[in-house]
Amino acid sequence: MACALFFASCSDEYMENMNTDPSKAATIDPNAQLTTAQLQTYGDLSMMEIYRNYHYAFTQQLMGCWNTTNYGGRHTLDNNEMSRIWTSFYTQSLKNIIDAQYRTAEDAEKVNINSVLRIYRVYLMSIITDTYGDAPFSEAGLGFLEGKFNPKYDKQEDIYNAFFLELEDAVNKIDPTKDKVTGDLIYAGDVTKWQQLANSLRLRFAMRISNVNPTKAQTEFENALAANGGVITDASSDALIKYMTIAFSFGQEAYSDYRGNSLSQLLFGNDPANNPSYLCSTFFNQLRQSGDPRTFKISRCYYDGLMSATSPDNRVDITQEMIEKGIDFSPRNPGAYSWEPWPTGYDSDICKELAVNNPSVTVTMAREVEPKLANNFLKSDNPGVVMTSAEVKFLMAEATVKKWNVGSVSAEDLYKQGVRAAMDFLTDNYGCTATTDAEFDAFIQGRGTFGHTDNQKLEAINTQAWILHFTNPAECWANVRRSGYPKLKSPAEYGFGQYLTGGTEIPVRLCYPVLESSYNKKSYNEAIERMGGTDNWHSLLWWDTEN
Repeated sequence: MACALFFASCSDEYMENMNTDPSKAATIDPNAQLTTAQLQTYGDLSMMEIYRNYHYAFTQQLMGCWNTTNYGGRHTLDNNEMSRIWTSFYTQSLKNIIDAQYRTAEDAEKVNINSVLRIYRVYLMSIITDTYGDAPFSEAGLGFLEGKFNPKYDKQEDIYNAFFLELEDAVNKIDPTKDKVTGDLIYAGDVTKWQQLANSLRLRFAMRISNVNPTKAQTEFENALAANGGVITDASSDALIKYMTIAFSFGQEAYSDYRGNSLSQLLFGNDPANNPSYLCSTFFNQLRQSGDPRTFKISRCYYDGLMSATSPDNRVDITQEMIEKGIDFSPRNPGAYSWEPWPTGYDSDICKELAVNNPSVTVTMAREVEPKLANNFLKSDNPGVVMTSAEVKFLMAEATVKKWNVGSVSAEDLYKQGVRAAMDFLTDNYGCTATTDAEFDAFIQGRGTFGHTDNQKLEAINTQAWILHFTNPAECWANVRRSGYPKLKSPAEYGFGQYLTGGTEIPVRLCYPVLESSYNKKSYNEAIERMGGTDNWHSLLWWDTEN
């Protein structure tokens, strides 16, 4: 872990040195470079801002926190904030991965680490292309290695075609009898599980292109199911990055320390008592109105006047009191800050009792009646989610609805298995109370039912995927755009149209870093031209036909 942290904190200096002294590259263990890339995925505090600021607002799962509402909720274009995935992955994670992959490509003794690096490179690149569209892939990271300092922007269609080829070849080259992969924070070097992840990613990517190229999508999906190693079938093969328990800090050192889950840290917030993560009404109402047993596992109402500034300790949970008193929960609508409108509160008996010995405790609740993200999701050792068995079940359910050849299990049974796995996922990884069989059955037989028409079935599947992907914001936003579910309304429809400076429609991509127009001008201009001449966040990605 310490070795990986060194590379994370010194990656810019290292890459600069590598460009001027090629002898240094050969001394770096490719396994350590894999560790660094894995840790950065959810451990980079600066990069995680993009999820809090934009993704959670565009998927309407969070709203009310100043950051979420100000940027994504109000459709505010801010190039510095939009660039974070691009500038972080290309300069650090992908540089490490590509360098290590390049140096192990012809080494017969390192076939497994090379294959794992290739799989993880595809995964990281999928986040980039699904966020921005056309992007450097075939020439990315080859500045020193091949003198390609101004990489071309590959078309997204070409990138996806390359994904399928890369994953298939990497899976076929994995050999459990060859080199041991060390420093792997996902599968601890179990290369057979890496085969399962690669094949499962092929399912994800095949479904992603299913609207724009259904024939190829079906072929790739069916081939992935039949590939060596199989796919992720249960929670034991979930692809989760392991993080450590560390104290939350927003000092300068925190931006180079990738040991903890920084997404959890940002959702906790740098002013947690005054600017916590509130649930959006779209998300909260879907959970509660459907009788979803996860409603109050994901959300709680707290009085935060006594909480710590570095952990969610000492929050006073008033959720059950509100339920018993019949107090209305007031989640924030898309586009609203936590004070818009100021909620109708109540006097808390719990806080009255605390105030007897502590006069600083406020008795009258106001914004406290707005559902907040539960403490379980605000811990530094929460996993970084890459892919889960629940997602695979939902993908197979949708493929079955599309009448692809994916086996004999019915779409409805696959859907039920996915929902059950998604509920268990919260218990297994976030310490949420377990969903009982009775609770699950009541939900599935009630408003969690599968539906009758194909459209109803697709809506059910992808609405559940939306809930599952709450802790995987990049995939959540991508799947909402691809599937068109759930149907989200613009903040303009909630009365905030006058504040939407970036347009009233929900954006469907993020804009390229502005410096690309200067430092990689030719490639940038070619990509912009393919987009219609402007870098517009309302321009559809190649695979996006539902918006």
